Amino acid sequence: MTTAATSLPGRASAFRVMPGFNLSLGFTVFYLSLIVLLPLSAVFLKTFGMTWEAFWSAVSSERVVASYRLTFGAALIGALLNVLFGGIVAWVLVRYEFPGKKIVDALVDLPFALPTAVAGIALTALYSSNGWLGRYLEPLGIKVAFTPLGIIVALTFIGLPFVVRTVQPVLQDAERELEEAAASLGASRWQTFIRIIMPTILPALLTGFALAFARATGEYGSVIFIAGNMPMVSEITPLLIISKLEQYDYAGATAIAAVMLTASFVLLLTINLLQAWTRKRGQTERI
Repeated sequence: MTTAATSLPGRASAFRVMPGFNLSLGFTVFYLSLIVLLPLSAVFLKTFGMTWEAFWSAVSSERVVASYRLTFGAALIGALLNVLFGGIVAWVLVRYEFPGKKIVDALVDLPFALPTAVAGIALTALYSSNGWLGRYLEPLGIKVAFTPLGIIVALTFIGLPFVVRTVQPVLQDAERELEEAAASLGASRWQTFIRIIMPTILPALLTGFALAFARATGEYGSVIFIAGNMPMVSEITPLLIISKLEQYDYAGATAIAAVMLTASFVLLLTINLLQAWTRKRGQTERI
């Protein structure tokens, strides 16, 4: 049997469990086109039916621009907070043993399991003026519910699992021998973190950031309850799109959606390119 395997290296190396490349690629393109590209292309086709003046008027009004600013700004802040605190949570779950660790690990996935409306209602009840936390924060001048700060809290809540679950397996696979070697050579904890740990987890952090940011820009259910939805103050772009659809302004809704899609795609593409560059640079430095 060994002789047969060694005498046919070409056939052995060509064996694939899954179907061939052409069939797999064809199925992949077909599936992505059906599920992703076709619905998104419908948005742009609807937009192309508008004149440039009508399109520009729909996407550049003062109210719409204010919603862009709030949506992308809150999503950015929420994703950055999740990178910081989500990284710490992932580190604790991987590097330490403590009572109730499995419960804490399961709680990380709670934003995945909760319906977004339930999350919004819970956060509103918690941070409203008579809520468990809001009644103590408002006398200090910190108003969370029905303000942009409440939107950031909601987006941070729903984005946390993306960072933790992305960084956690990378930390589990990290070689601790490198950290021990750095410490034996006299490196401080900070130097070990910057030179050894950070290059290893940076691509995963960028991936988690991109996922959390993408989810936050399109979040609707958990935000509308805590936002207050006041135009020019706490109105997010997804809510504005829904409002235009309810007013049968389909062209205006698709125009705003097209801008959101384009901006989100450009930002995610930039983050993915940065992630690829970071991974390539890390591999080059190890070599």
